[in-house]
Amino acid sequence: MNMENKILRGLMWTPESGRLSFREVRYLLIRPETVVAVQKAAEEALGERAGELFYAGGFAGGSLSSRRYKEAFGYSDRQIVDFMCRMGRQIGWGRFEVVELDDAAGRLVVDVYDSPFAEAYGPADHAVCHLIRGVLAGLASGLFQADVEAVESPCAAQGAARCHFAIQRKRSSTHA
Repeated sequence: MNMENKILRGLMWTPESGRLSFREVRYLLIRPETVVAVQKAAEEALGERAGELFYAGGFAGGSLSSRRYKEAFGYSDRQIVDFMCRMGRQIGWGRFEVVELDDAAGRLVVDVYDSPFAEAYGPADHAVCHLIRGVLAGLASGLFQADVEAVESPCAAQGAARCHFAIQRKRSSTHA
């Protein structure tokens, strides 16, 4: 296995502005505990709806990044899925493994081992990796050119060995 981290090697830091970017896309480094503290505060205030807010943020990021990098590198659908999963690992979001990609059926299944969000969240009776679920849904929605449903079950925060994400094209999609 090639252990080179091309994402870290390709990061550009602009000292004058404090900007950190990869291929002209801005990123930031943030501790997972910070994200989880915001998530828990949102859950306290909003209940289960909080997860959908984090999902929406992940969806936006996954959609924008996959579209940008697919164009920049000229990747096929499979290549952009593999790239995004490698990138997830290289930026510290855990070890992503593509279990299934079926363009015809509109299905993407990914397992993530060592999710920093599940680890920082601690034991839970529900799935907590809404950002990852959203990123994968944003990626899949662009690939399938359709609205999708995304489920995380199980989640490592529930005691599972990994987080399992299944993204499926909706039956009656009105994707723009």
